[in-house]
Amino acid sequence: MVLEKKIEELLTPTIESMGFELWAVEFISAGRHSTLRLFVDKEGGITVDDCADISRQVSAVLDVEDPIENAYTLEVSSPGLDRPLMKPEHFKRYEGKSVRVRSAAPVLGRKKFKGPMLHVLDDAIVVEVDGEEYEIPFNLIDKANLEIEF
Repeated sequence: MVLEKKIEELLTPTIESMGFELWAVEFISAGRHSTLRLFVDKEGGITVDDCADISRQVSAVLDVEDPIENAYTLEVSSPGLDRPLMKPEHFKRYEGKSVRVRSAAPVLGRKKFKGPMLHVLDDAIVVEVDGEEYEIPFNLIDKANLEIEF
């Protein structure tokens, strides 16, 4: 997680200067097959051409700064409709929407939650599942995504 934070701090100014928002950074370490995935967004969504432009710009920054020791593949994409929610501000932006959450430890006996995110507190979210409210601390959230609503 420390590497992702470092990369986020390094690339945010470049991406924002291009008119985009760096939604999230994910590094999947797998030796020579590691992947650095950047989720980038803007009002109205992004295109494949936007991803290519961003990739070229951030590749230059990454080549100069060299924050990752091993070889990796760079991927730039939209966070998608089922976007990952990783920061408190992500959760706040989608308060009231349906989410899928997996916790690292049980919260009132369960680790998987799917339902409306009723509240975003300073240190937790409240999700309603089957008529019951669960307060899930941010530090226990292993994975969270926006649930696609049709």
